[in-house]
Amino acid sequence: MELRRRWSFRVLLCLFFLAMVGPSLFSISPSDKVAPPFAKPLWLRRNLPPTIDLAISKNKGESSIAWTYSPPARLRLVGYIVATKPVSLLWIMPEQDLVLLLFPQGETTLEIDGRDMAFKEMLGASPFAQVPQVLFPEEGVYTLAFDHPEYIVKGDLALHIEGGRWGALGTDQRGRDVLLLFIEGVRVSLIVGISATLLATFLGLSFGLLSGYVGGWLDALIMRGVDVLLSIPILPILMVLAAFWGKGLWQLVLILSLFSWMGTARTVRAMTLTLRDSSYIEGLRGLGAPTHYILWRHLLPETLPLLLANIALGVPGAILSEAGISFLGLSDPRIISWGRMLHEAYAFGAFSQGAWWLLLPPGLGITLLCLVFLDLGKYLEERVDPLLKGDARL
Repeated sequence: MELRRRWSFRVLLCLFFLAMVGPSLFSISPSDKVAPPFAKPLWLRRNLPPTIDLAISKNKGESSIAWTYSPPARLRLVGYIVATKPVSLLWIMPEQDLVLLLFPQGETTLEIDGRDMAFKEMLGASPFAQVPQVLFPEEGVYTLAFDHPEYIVKGDLALHIEGGRWGALGTDQRGRDVLLLFIEGVRVSLIVGISATLLATFLGLSFGLLSGYVGGWLDALIMRGVDVLLSIPILPILMVLAAFWGKGLWQLVLILSLFSWMGTARTVRAMTLTLRDSSYIEGLRGLGAPTHYILWRHLLPETLPLLLANIALGVPGAILSEAGISFLGLSDPRIISWGRMLHEAYAFGAFSQGAWWLLLPPGLGITLLCLVFLDLGKYLEERVDPLLKGDARL
């Protein structure tokens, strides 16, 4: 019950829920371009036009918008309709009406950019004219409509208006939704952090139990290997292995776990050495209990409380290592993580563009997730050793 009241536990549950359910709340994929590059969040610079879609269909013959901004940057008209008779697509402005397109009878698929010369000619505009300025000459109510929607059998049509704002966190250098990328990063960070720490804990537990209980040459061999691995600078080795072994998600998990188990092995070995010569372990050996039985049924349960704390404290290290490798560009570019977001923001000039909404969300996400697991690790350590509590009397 005390764990449920901790802020870190509640935040962790929210992050797990966000990682599992969050992407399904969007109708787009993380790789889709939804707005111009470096579009600002909707709540920032409200004088800039937003990026929106005016959609019409058989059941919705018109769509209107109250426009109070300057002309947008670009326009695109995309869709697919099937008409029983010729149908005109109208653009109703405050002062006049324009015929954007004439759809013949039958099936029509179109994708027209506002920069197309044929589209400008159809509007009666100069070849050097800017279509957004032609269609949005002033503030007012604008309507996209079919003149005879009853002739439409099926299909949808959308006028994509690209402005300078989009969504809660804007867009990145490729025009992708930063909020959706941030949610995808939650999932990757949790997978890498927890999986790498669990695998490293398993390796450290196995080697630590064997080293401490068996002793002799096996203990010396394992500990010398631990000393060698601890003396190697981890980041350069991770960079080399990530570059030559592979950049997949699970390759990264395996690389991180192979260089993170040594501290757990030393801790478990120290605990095993203190328990190996205790009276009840001596009694079990005297009764002929096999080694695997003693390790599994008696020594392993004694180490579990401390292992839980080590797991909670080890996850932030794995998350930071993954973020560092991704920031250096050594991760799979197809995997969206917070470190990868920071790398691409830096590489494509987010600093010079002043696009802080690309930098703060992943940076704060990494910080928050590490603080959550550090607080949980502190709680578990206090449960294992009550003397660590602040009100303890030494």
